[in-house]
Amino acid sequence: MAREADKPAARRGGSRGEAIATPQALLAAPGYVARRLYQSYVALWTRTVDPVLTGPQFAVLTAVDHHPGVDQGSLASSVALDRSTMADIVRRLEDNGLIVRHTALHDGRRKLLHLTEEGSRRLAEVNKRARELDEQLLKGYSPAERERVLREMTALAAQWEGLMGDE
Repeated sequence: MAREADKPAARRGGSRGEAIATPQALLAAPGYVARRLYQSYVALWTRTVDPVLTGPQFAVLTAVDHHPGVDQGSLASSVALDRSTMADIVRRLEDNGLIVRHTALHDGRRKLLHLTEEGSRRLAEVNKRARELDEQLLKGYSPAERERVLREMTALAAQWEGLMGDE
């Protein structure tokens, strides 16, 4: 089934503002397509889910909800964030009263994360809108096609992450 997304994109940009076709070389470049997907996703997230809470912050809240008391370092890899970005996000979530950080009893370097009541409430509120966005993103795909697309995207993400090695 041909979808609108399968058709070459047209962009504004000619000398008179007319639409011009995206070069095929770009449409054949995985990084270009991934960037377009990401830009669209972030714009849609901001408009329809939450203009303040970011996708990475939402991922951290979701992971803390699923693993209460997890240490900050372990959680970083599960939500695909480097340790310094994770520390910044956790600090912001803590400053906004959505999570609390406790120092582990037997290891003062480990910071254990828990949602606050406000964090649980906010996560539930945002999660509802995020699931509605998910439905829109894959509208027109059957449940089996959705599973296949997400499996392929997850495998591709793992493959690209593997290319980075252990940094």
